Amino acid sequence: MSKNLNASVAVLLPCYNEEVTIGKVVRDFKTALPSADIYVYDNNSTDRTAEIAAAEGAIVRKEPRQGKGNVIRAMFEDIDADVYVMADGDDTYPADAAPAMVDKVLEGYDMVIGDRLSSTYFQENKRPFHNFGNRLVRGSINGLFHANVTDIMTGYRAFSFTFVKTYPVLSRGFEVETEMTIHSLNNNLRLYEMPIQYRDRPEGSVSKLDTVGDGIKVMGTIFRMIREYKPLPFFGGIGCVLGVLGVVLCGTVTVDFWNTGMVARFPTLIGAVMLVIAGLLLFVTGVVLDVMAKNDRKAFIVESNSFAMLRRR
Repeated sequence: MSKNLNASVAVLLPCYNEEVTIGKVVRDFKTALPSADIYVYDNNSTDRTAEIAAAEGAIVRKEPRQGKGNVIRAMFEDIDADVYVMADGDDTYPADAAPAMVDKVLEGYDMVIGDRLSSTYFQENKRPFHNFGNRLVRGSINGLFHANVTDIMTGYRAFSFTFVKTYPVLSRGFEVETEMTIHSLNNNLRLYEMPIQYRDRPEGSVSKLDTVGDGIKVMGTIFRMIREYKPLPFFGGIGCVLGVLGVVLCGTVTVDFWNTGMVARFPTLIGAVMLVIAGLLLFVTGVVLDVMAKNDRKAFIVESNSFAMLRRR
């Protein structure tokens, strides 16, 4: 906040059955960012989450579409601010890190990532499959986009106005954080990682994550976004594998013909030719889609510049 006292800040807290912790979370953010507006979006909670949040002075709204991605989509659409800070309502993220994150956005970064994995996450998190999943997702995305993002799936982030208004939220559930990171890397946005002190949920607070189910959704999101954002490596790679296999099979038939003067394996020859053709088609498809993806990135830059200009006015 010290960077720009006139900047408007919105704290976004998507919540589903967080009555144990939401009161403390709202109070902590009010202390850390006294001039910010605290928004709690209640996602069909069956407990007193909304009531407690309102009593603590938060602006409470309802989102009937179940899923964290749906809640974030509604938040980004409804709320206007210079800087947005997004956290969970489970009291696992420290509110006192928020002012520094806000300052980084005001310096010009599009998204500030609250990095749990460089501090206490692996000591505090008692779910080993979650730790494995974080490492797997991080390695996959960093390898594909030649990046070095430490915490791909953190729910503690700060955003600029332009990022919020130009980011298309497609995911419906917890895979939305992975989608955000891939979107940012693909469009070469300005990212800043800030280590934070993660703490596990307090006693009585229950995680809504399904380790296997949500893990499959996250990997599905990565697969889909690789196909959309990196079509040439995706389709070209598959095409090369099929093409090489077809050429090898054609080679075996050619050797038989060379030795005997006869083509004895017509089905193999036909299958091999079809594999080569399929490989070529997939490669051409990858080239065409890669050109379209580059045009989409150009259009995104123009759109982002337009939003930034409108905001300055």
